[in-house]
Amino acid sequence: VQLQASGGGLVQAGGSLRLSCAASGRTFSGYTMGWFRQAPGKEREFVAGVRWSAGSTYYAGSVKGRFTISRDNAKRTVYLQMNSLKPEDTAVYYCAADPYSRSLYALPKHYDYWGQGTLVTVSS
Repeated sequence: VQLQASGGGLVQAGGSLRLSCAASGRTFSGYTMGWFRQAPGKEREFVAGVRWSAGSTYYAGSVKGRFTISRDNAKRTVYLQMNSLKPEDTAVYYCAADPYSRSLYALPKHYDYWGQGTLVTVSS
């Protein structure tokens, strides 16, 4: 599976962005998809995840209520709608795929495929 993330950019605090992650290659079916981010000098952290059926979504506490993850299986694309952005949301955002839909969805090591990252910068 190849993942291509896009949609990052510069936005003022309080603004919105929508990230997209397009999957190609092997089947997308059954995969759990996740978004992670990494700020300079910090470890990569879980942001949001969605199971194959999209009936189950998960969020980090820091983004809950502001970010929404969704997926369009027909288009093989996952989205991250980010609203009410804060300067502390500034980071490179990565999409990732777990073909085994492991229960510990917040662990980066459980994701076998990663996109190249897209930079989100939120100015104060």
